[in-house]
Amino acid sequence: MSRIGRMPIAVPAGVTVDIAENNQVTVKGPKGTLTRVLPEEMDIKLEGDQVVVTRPNDLKKMKSLHGLTRTLINNMVIGVTEGYTKVLEVNGVGYRAAKQGKKLVLNLGYSHPVEMEDPEGLESKVDGNTITVSGIDKEKVGQYAAEIRETRKPEPYKGKGIKYADEVIRRKVGKTGKK
Repeated sequence: MSRIGRMPIAVPAGVTVDIAENNQVTVKGPKGTLTRVLPEEMDIKLEGDQVVVTRPNDLKKMKSLHGLTRTLINNMVIGVTEGYTKVLEVNGVGYRAAKQGKKLVLNLGYSHPVEMEDPEGLESKVDGNTITVSGIDKEKVGQYAAEIRETRKPEPYKGKGIKYADEVIRRKVGKTGKK
């Protein structure tokens, strides 16, 4: 059995989980509502204050979908209760980030400032040289943070660019002078 898929998901107080036909799961909580259509093969049941996911058989595909389905529901429950955040750091001389309404304006050494619109349901905050992306959907938060990082990836020689706060950049030694 899948060790992750076997674990029941505890539904905290103030959170409601609705399971419609075709495994459309809707999770409502204090921070908002998330809806997702999950694989039809999985059997999702609400038992008291717990959500239990079971699989029909032990085929390889079913085993992999079992843990995935359980994790997706768990991420939705955590999202509507606590929310998700990703922190990015802007490193480099003259590299700056600023907020203009719902726009994130990045000056990253290009001939023009890079402007990014905050997607629906996400919020970005700028504090000095850190950018914090927060929202209730884990997937969207990670995707938007990855798009921000992609505008100027950190380079290995000086470490300039946008990196995740918990990311470690492997540094390289530069060229040595001619003797």
